[in-house]
Amino acid sequence: MTPQGDPRVGEPEQHEFAFASFDSLEGVPVLAPAPAGTPAYLRLYRAGQRILPGGLIAVVVALAASWLSDHYGAPVMLFALLLGMAVNFVGQDPRCRPGIDFMGRTVLRLGVALLGARITIDQINSLGGEVLVIATGGVVLTILAGWGLSRAFKLKPDFGILTGGAVAICGASAALALSSVLPPSPTRERDTTLTVVGVTTLSTVAMVLYPLIAAAVGLTHTQAGVFLGATIHDVAQVVGAGYGVSKETGDTATIVKLFRVALLLPVIVVVALVFRSKMAAGPSGKRPPLVPMFLLGFVALVAVNSSGVATASLMDQTGEASRWCLVTAIAALGAKTSLKELAYVGWKPVLLIVAETAVVLGWVLAMLLLGA
Repeated sequence: MTPQGDPRVGEPEQHEFAFASFDSLEGVPVLAPAPAGTPAYLRLYRAGQRILPGGLIAVVVALAASWLSDHYGAPVMLFALLLGMAVNFVGQDPRCRPGIDFMGRTVLRLGVALLGARITIDQINSLGGEVLVIATGGVVLTILAGWGLSRAFKLKPDFGILTGGAVAICGASAALALSSVLPPSPTRERDTTLTVVGVTTLSTVAMVLYPLIAAAVGLTHTQAGVFLGATIHDVAQVVGAGYGVSKETGDTATIVKLFRVALLLPVIVVVALVFRSKMAAGPSGKRPPLVPMFLLGFVALVAVNSSGVATASLMDQTGEASRWCLVTAIAALGAKTSLKELAYVGWKPVLLIVAETAVVLGWVLAMLLLGA
């Protein structure tokens, strides 16, 4: 009780937040963005306050996913996505949503930019023209197949490009990067989640089956490396499959795969140009940048890594930072997605991803056998 005569009686509450419920976020305020005219340092402080709750949740999920992956051998991206979906109720909380959005957008782009630290021009040159044609042809053909098949299945063409790019380039990382430059859509997050689940699952299956296919058709160790590096979706599964055959196969598969990762740059630029007019026609009326800033960072790191200015240790640490950023972004994506939403997608998107996987598999295998 408030004593009589207390001057605070009848005055409005001055607290920044109220204890609405005794839940795990008790006492965490719902903060609005800083008003216009606020000094820059205060805006930054307020932004940090808004990002912290959801950001910490995404980081914890990423750490748990990494631990499970290290101990049970399953793909870390898949663990991060599934664990993130398990805490979807937190991702919908207004106190956590700003941090979840930040991790799924800004940290994602940072992770894609840092991928450039894993690639050098010398690695690409060492492959030879024939291998570059096989890998590049597989990327182009798969994305075009995704676009065409999506229309045949009565799905949105941009969904076909999203899945085709993920299958063709580097799995979950490409799906996240492409999603960030495609036109906004109410189903974009659901589509991206489905794509990540699909390509990660198929990549794990490929890690087991594709070495058996390479042996069955009589590919040499080098050819097997090209085959694995040009067809399996995710980098980790390429490494596992390649070195499971031999060191020579693993080395070749890794370099071919990194070349596919490098193709992310031109693919995203082309996709951004194709969809730029549609994005400009939206209610915002703003044109997206011709080349996203995170791709310029990607190019800069490829140049730095190729020049030899930075030490190998520093580039390795940067590559590891990229992995952590992408895992955290996947965790945030999962926290924004519910299983209920995925239940409505039907069989066509799943069949589309399987068909795209078959396209790149058939192309690479045919090229290798015809060239043998």
